[in-house]
Amino acid sequence: MAGISCVVVTPEATVLEETADFVVVPLFDGEMGIADHHSPMIGRLGYGELRLRTGANIQRYYVDGGFVEVVDNVVTVLTNQAIPAGEVDTGHSEEQLADAQQLPGTTPEQYDIRERHISQARAKIRVASRGWESCPAFVGQASSLSLGAAWPCRNNDPLACASCW
Repeated sequence: MAGISCVVVTPEATVLEETADFVVVPLFDGEMGIADHHSPMIGRLGYGELRLRTGANIQRYYVDGGFVEVVDNVVTVLTNQAIPAGEVDTGHSEEQLADAQQLPGTTPEQYDIRERHISQARAKIRVASRGWESCPAFVGQASSLSLGAAWPCRNNDPLACASCW
């Protein structure tokens, strides 16, 4: 089998079951890339962007914490919520951030809840505003750009550009 299998499961459904060349997961303390024959591991997810790359195709999802397991070329993501990046509503996320910042934080429990809501809203905003579609160098360019074409980004490579990938 070429590539690695990625399965994303939420309490409601299996959101994604794909084979990819490379997977990036948002761990609670930073991102981690996973390629073929990665060593077995289990990790705690943070709030952020899950990315799958298959050839020139990149799929992006917002994931809401959870766990990731890698074993035998299978990446299994268990999360409360997985939303395709294009479906994340930036306006609603900004409202969630404003509401979260108004929550009380006088007790340790209230503070933890407020910080969790703030982190979730910021991660959604980051995921929604990231990607080559929103890259300042891309805006206004033809929508038919491909990896083989001259790329408008400063790196001339969407897989190497921090704004695009």
